[in-house]
Amino acid sequence: MKPHRNLKAWSDSILLIKDLYFITRSFPKEELFGITSQMRRAALSIPLNVAEGAARASKKEFVRFLDIAIGSIAELDTLFFISLELEFLSDEDFNLLNGKLDLIGKLVYGLKRKILEEEVVSKKKDV
Repeated sequence: MKPHRNLKAWSDSILLIKDLYFITRSFPKEELFGITSQMRRAALSIPLNVAEGAARASKKEFVRFLDIAIGSIAELDTLFFISLELEFLSDEDFNLLNGKLDLIGKLVYGLKRKILEEEVVSKKKDV
């Protein structure tokens, strides 16, 4: 059973990672263990946490993992801006990655909101 594979937030995150790995190949070699590594780890964290949360038994745990993914989205957003300022990212690559990240952020926030709303409805039925 792999419920995460049905989530657009997960699949779009995988596509972002592919683009990110391709683009960061051109970053300065001295940044391989700095910004490049940090950026790749933050990007990887998003689908990994969505997947782990989706596999958990409770909605509360799923939301906790989505919160971690949201933190990674914020971290990656910051790394994109730093990379643009340092001229590691072109405007075109920044816009591509940032646009995809914005969409993923909306999907993850929407998924979290949906789960929380389902919990409220479920609790009202129990009362």
